[in-house]
Amino acid sequence: MTIEFEGRKENCLNFIIHTMKNLSNAALLLGIILLNLHCAKAQPNISAPPLQKEYTKLVWQDEFDKAGLPDPSKWKYDTGYIRNHELQYYTFNRKENAQIADGLLDIVARADSFRMNGHLYPITSAAITTQGIKDFTYGKIEVRAKIPSSLGTWPAIWTLGSNIGDSGWPACGEIDIMEHVGYVPDTLYFNAHTKKYNHVIHTNKGTSLYYPSPDKDFHLYAVAWYPDHIDWFFDNKKVFTFLNDNTGTDAWPFDQPQYIILNLAFGGDWGGAKGVDLSSLPQHYFIDYVRVYQ
Repeated sequence: MTIEFEGRKENCLNFIIHTMKNLSNAALLLGIILLNLHCAKAQPNISAPPLQKEYTKLVWQDEFDKAGLPDPSKWKYDTGYIRNHELQYYTFNRKENAQIADGLLDIVARADSFRMNGHLYPITSAAITTQGIKDFTYGKIEVRAKIPSSLGTWPAIWTLGSNIGDSGWPACGEIDIMEHVGYVPDTLYFNAHTKKYNHVIHTNKGTSLYYPSPDKDFHLYAVAWYPDHIDWFFDNKKVFTFLNDNTGTDAWPFDQPQYIILNLAFGGDWGGAKGVDLSSLPQHYFIDYVRVYQ
């Protein structure tokens, strides 16, 4: 570093030498102190990186305050036997499996031997999604819900990449905002799945949280999704972070839109891993609201 002295530029060391030649001992000490302050002030100003901006603008919501079937302008249905060898048949527009009442969406898994078009479906439930209606790239998704819990139940709040039709799973990306399986009643699961990181190859990124009887009350489940990371929250407390490692879309497909899914499965590869209890049905999955902020 250089300083201006008597019309010429000198470095700090030269300035100290010159000062030592011209000052008394007491004045010399004062001069050195002042010089140190001057040199310190001249150092570059290195500040901490800015904090990640929070998402506060509400851009989409469903408060489930209109009684009846889910709003078709916001939700569609997955139907049939879809995934994971689950036992339930997902129905379409059937109030026995998905209905709004008293300000809550009630998704119900039933052993009701539903007959349709000459076919018998012993166990039914519902899965509603925003696919093809509304999707999001980045933002905070909040869902307040009260989950069921019995041997075989598998409620979930999650998202899938809107390009799943072209890319397939897991390349499209999946964000599991919350999962619970009834045979591990005191544990909640939070995960992300991508082509590089997924449960099939035992590389998925996520965590589990021990919480006694999470089915007894409503809880707030949320993710805050940024270009460089995703944070998971349980009752407003951060429980996990998944970082973008900047190695490409196999690891981070989350720069593309995702749509929301709410479903209650019964049995299947994970939900039924320890068996199922048909006598526990019906089981109710209550959702108070879904809100998205950007």
